[in-house]
Amino acid sequence: MEKFPDTTVSTLGECRYDSPLTIPDFIADTERVIADVEFDHLKEYLDETGTVRWFENAGPRKKIFFNPAEVKAAIVTCGGLCPGLNNVVQNVFNTLHYQYGVKTVYGVRYGYEGLNPAFGHELIELTTDFAEDLHEKGGTVLGSSRGNQYPAVMVDFLVSKGINILFTVGGDGTLRGSYAIHEEARRRNLPISVVGIPKTIDNDILYMHKTFGFSTAVSVATQSIKSAHAEAKGARNGIGLVKVMGRDSGFIASYVTLASNDVNYVFVPEVDFALRGETGFFAHLEARLKRKGHAVVLVAEGAGQNFFGEAFGKDASGNVQFGDIGVYLKDEMKKYFKERNFPATIKYIDPSYMIRSVPASAEDAVYCVMLAQNAVHGAMAGKTGMVVGNWNSYFTFLPIPVATKSRKKIYPHGYLWSMVKTATGMPDFI
Repeated sequence: MEKFPDTTVSTLGECRYDSPLTIPDFIADTERVIADVEFDHLKEYLDETGTVRWFENAGPRKKIFFNPAEVKAAIVTCGGLCPGLNNVVQNVFNTLHYQYGVKTVYGVRYGYEGLNPAFGHELIELTTDFAEDLHEKGGTVLGSSRGNQYPAVMVDFLVSKGINILFTVGGDGTLRGSYAIHEEARRRNLPISVVGIPKTIDNDILYMHKTFGFSTAVSVATQSIKSAHAEAKGARNGIGLVKVMGRDSGFIASYVTLASNDVNYVFVPEVDFALRGETGFFAHLEARLKRKGHAVVLVAEGAGQNFFGEAFGKDASGNVQFGDIGVYLKDEMKKYFKERNFPATIKYIDPSYMIRSVPASAEDAVYCVMLAQNAVHGAMAGKTGMVVGNWNSYFTFLPIPVATKSRKKIYPHGYLWSMVKTATGMPDFI
């Protein structure tokens, strides 16, 4: 059996202060959330090792590490936009200010650039008026950027401003940068808590049921499918082609397919497919058009990258730059039907930026409140180098390296992809 990673969360030291929270129940540091959901997996691991796999239960602690009167906190948003970023900023501030009585909370401008004085970005001191209506806005009021800065420079900046708690909101690259800041502070023996709040619209962080923004993305993308379906049915041999986000994981595309009931073909990064040949996609598409007169095709941005040959380099965050599979499919479909002298009309829709920049849905808004509050509870208790997760209906604390070890992906032979194939009726294109 594969060895389970060490899920012990680092702490800054003894918690000596009473929490100012007036609640009936606190979470003890000894409380655990079982990692194995299925009984057979739990029993197998228990029989083999004598223990169970677990995550630390998130929530408020009765004793905290920091004296709230001495806390200066900061929050930074990094990477691409995602529904819910402003909700997280708002609720980190509200929890610090109203529940713990922290007087100074900064917003860091433009991602990790804002922790490097060379860029000249001034900190924003957050206030109740500033935070009041953030949940109504899409994007991030703090601004964002891609790419890390030198950990030593960022820690120097935190020290110069007297900041002893840093909240980082971003995907796996941001979280790795967050851990580098934590490691540099630990190397210097500085009592600085660094807590990550996972943000990825793709829902691809390990050991997390979902990440914020995903539910909103699915909802908005589903509306695009309705438009594509109407366009396809409005033309003879009409094809509605929609591209959604999903660099390495096809969760958005899969959930949109299940939600819409109008998708006939869906392509994700985890499953290879052929375009030409008797068992390829184009032959099946042509047969459907002859039979039904229309089709809706959904593709995740990371699907079919094998068609492009060599990689296009990397962006500032270290992500491999992908070829545009949506445009590629559109052009190749045009070529195919022209070769066949088959009249087809293709309408291409790319709602990517609309999906990621809208305000959070009600479901995501609630989720952001819970993530933000638990992040603050962990930070005030002196936990560091950690990320807030959600597992088996519980919120958890887990070390950043555990969450960033690899990406969560769709298993091609698993239940989710089986449901997608059943919903569409499409075969394997090999």
